[in-house]
Amino acid sequence: MQLFRLLPLSLALGAALAAPVQAQSLLELVESARGYDSAWQSAQAQLEAAARRADQARAGLLPSAGLSAGVSRANTDVTRPAVERTSTTQSLAVSASQPLYRPANRIALEQSQRGIDVAQAQLDAAAQDLLVRVSQAYFDVLAAQDTLTFVQAQKSAVSEQLASAKRNFEVGTTTVTDSREAQARFDLVSAQEIAAENDLQVKKLALDQLVGTTGAQPRPLALPVQLPAVQPASVDHWVQTAQDQQPGVRQAALALDVARLETRKAETGHRPTIDLQASYAIQHNPNGTVTTPNVNTRTNNASVGLALNLPLFAGYAVQNRVKETLALEQKAEADLETVRRTVAQTTRSAYFGVQSGIGQVKALEAAEQSSQSALDANKLGYQVGVRINIDVLNAQSQLFQTKRDLAVARYNVLLGQLKLRQAAGTLTLDDVTALNALLAK
Repeated sequence: MQLFRLLPLSLALGAALAAPVQAQSLLELVESARGYDSAWQSAQAQLEAAARRADQARAGLLPSAGLSAGVSRANTDVTRPAVERTSTTQSLAVSASQPLYRPANRIALEQSQRGIDVAQAQLDAAAQDLLVRVSQAYFDVLAAQDTLTFVQAQKSAVSEQLASAKRNFEVGTTTVTDSREAQARFDLVSAQEIAAENDLQVKKLALDQLVGTTGAQPRPLALPVQLPAVQPASVDHWVQTAQDQQPGVRQAALALDVARLETRKAETGHRPTIDLQASYAIQHNPNGTVTTPNVNTRTNNASVGLALNLPLFAGYAVQNRVKETLALEQKAEADLETVRRTVAQTTRSAYFGVQSGIGQVKALEAAEQSSQSALDANKLGYQVGVRINIDVLNAQSQLFQTKRDLAVARYNVLLGQLKLRQAAGTLTLDDVTALNALLAK
């Protein structure tokens, strides 16, 4: 009786272990990578550190206060006349200061706020890079799976052709050449199958390493698939967007702002500083002093005023510092122009790459149909004796190669669109969501 009670549980466990691994969508693996990718987490921590640096710079414009206290004991021994006195002094003081005019501190605060913007641009770049890296690894696995599938299908077809050639040779309708050609093609495809299996394993390991999981299984594209067109279809629009929004351009522009602020801060080296200062001090002598022994005294002292500090001469340090910052400002301008030119070229290459890829997909779709027709015609010709075995093998090879090229071209177009948006600085999770909708459910 107990055996029958355990039987349903055993069957359930066996079914669970035998069930195929649930395939993950692109969005699911992106979310997994966000909690695992160290580069993206580093950019997040950098943004938090920049915010805390800005708070430190703001402290230079806020009041400061301090408390001091002390106890001292003095022994005085006078030889003539012979007098020895001991006195105790207790002190307590509170002081406060409020900057009224410190231009260098205010400029430092502006620079720290630019630092937050730089860190945000770095985080945006890291987020976009993560989306592209996960998508690249995702489609690399799909491409490797397609390659292995097509190679195995070709191996099966060549195997059938090899068996047919051997049968025809045995009955004397063909020569041994057909059989040997088919055997050579079968051995070649077997070697390609081994390479494809290894490549798929490597691509899966790379995806697992990126998203922090084991045995990730991407969902394939839902075929037939309609590849989205590039919108807007204007390379100038994409280039202009990139020069305005690309994180690298934003960082270079902010670096120029920081360099200009550094010049302004250096120019404040000759300007005065004004602080409002206030203090309150208490001094207590319970045993009196040397001059007034045995007299309990207490002194309260309160003060408030302005402190002015005016630099007069610093050995030309300020002038040379200004010259240095002006040179660094020119360097930042040149760096910004370099980044803009590089981004424009990258964006143009990405745009035309996608357009070329879309045209290539259309051509390969037509080539796939033509290759299938050519294979069918060669098979029929082989059966009636007007074609030889090598013609059929070549047609089979051309068909499966076209299928592999078409699958890879589709993935390249989809990845190219993500890279185009990354080059323009507009890549978001919504773009990946739109791409995820093209996958099989």
